[in-house]
Amino acid sequence: MQKNDLSKLNLPSVSGVYLFKKGHTVLYVGKATNLRDRVRSYFDDDLITTRGPRVVDMVTRADKLLYETTPTVLEALVREAVLIKKYNPKANIEGKDDKTFLYTVITREPIPRVLVVRGKDLNEKRTQARGVRISYVFGPFPSGTQLREALRLIRRIFPFYDTERPVTTTGKHIRTKIEFNRQIGQYPRDISQADYRHSIRSIAIFLAGRAKELRKTLTHDMMRAARTEQFEIATQYKRELFALDHVQDVSLIKEDDKQGVAGPRIEAYDTAHISGTSAIAVMVVIEDGTPQKRSYRTFRIIGKGNDDIASLREVLSRRLAHDKWCLPRAIVVDGGKIHKKAAESVLADAGVAIPVVALVKDDKHHPREIIGARLACISERDIILANSEAHRFAISRHRRMRRLRI
Repeated sequence: MQKNDLSKLNLPSVSGVYLFKKGHTVLYVGKATNLRDRVRSYFDDDLITTRGPRVVDMVTRADKLLYETTPTVLEALVREAVLIKKYNPKANIEGKDDKTFLYTVITREPIPRVLVVRGKDLNEKRTQARGVRISYVFGPFPSGTQLREALRLIRRIFPFYDTERPVTTTGKHIRTKIEFNRQIGQYPRDISQADYRHSIRSIAIFLAGRAKELRKTLTHDMMRAARTEQFEIATQYKRELFALDHVQDVSLIKEDDKQGVAGPRIEAYDTAHISGTSAIAVMVVIEDGTPQKRSYRTFRIIGKGNDDIASLREVLSRRLAHDKWCLPRAIVVDGGKIHKKAAESVLADAGVAIPVVALVKDDKHHPREIIGARLACISERDIILANSEAHRFAISRHRRMRRLRI
């Protein structure tokens, strides 16, 4: 697709989901707070820097774009998961291990729980999770942060339990914790078994992407309760209908605007020097898809500055000596397999098991290949962002140091 194709689509400025297609094949599924702005971002000049070569390739191959609007961002998130499960788009899943995706399950228990689990915790038939029988599985959800935020919003409408152990588990500590969470509104309070079954049924319908059906069911139940003069029940259904149509949350919208999968702590390293002199190395930190600039660090290279491998070994060894600094989920280095192996050897010598990702660039300094992303279980977007930040910060600090010397 080309940028001028957008004018034919007449995209609305509302929340929804979009599908890039080539012929009958769905290449990618995404969600948006604002469909018009989100889709247009795929045709920006810096797309390869912000989203990586895989997304650029997908947009180039696509010859069609479809979209669906949703009443809320929350429904867009749920609908995205339903469509990813249905079409299994290559651009959504390539480079990722299904075992790392997050799912929501509803347990098959006298008092069902709603839990978040990883794919590796589900058995092959998806009838059990963590050894517990389950009735429903929903997902995969690309962003764990957004999924947990979505469940927090859903809980406001339909209360549910998400205890680590079955709700019927005995023990003073367990009962005290459940009662405390009831008091602060985290768990259902003063709710009958029939009302709780209603909540679980509604959650299951909603997470299956059938929000329209849920609205019809609630409307029918509300009218029936009103006809039989069960006005308190009718009022409760009315509140649920209103909440479904108006539930919004600033934090969920902000997460959506990040245009990518939020992730855990990542550290990226880069070096800068001029003909081997004034060599420095930098460390930058990305957490939940956001640069943590207060955690950035600069190291003056003591060894030969024109030896990138030696500089990388030195900076990693010195970084690991700071045992009070939080260890990252993954480390990103600028270079290829040689740089990756050098970093891994330093970590191995220190007895630290952290996956290393290497980002290879072309002659124009654009990302060309990412090595090790799958094992690291982090998104391409975060890898490219971390590498870009490390390069920018290294150049900036090196220029500053040269000015001070002059």
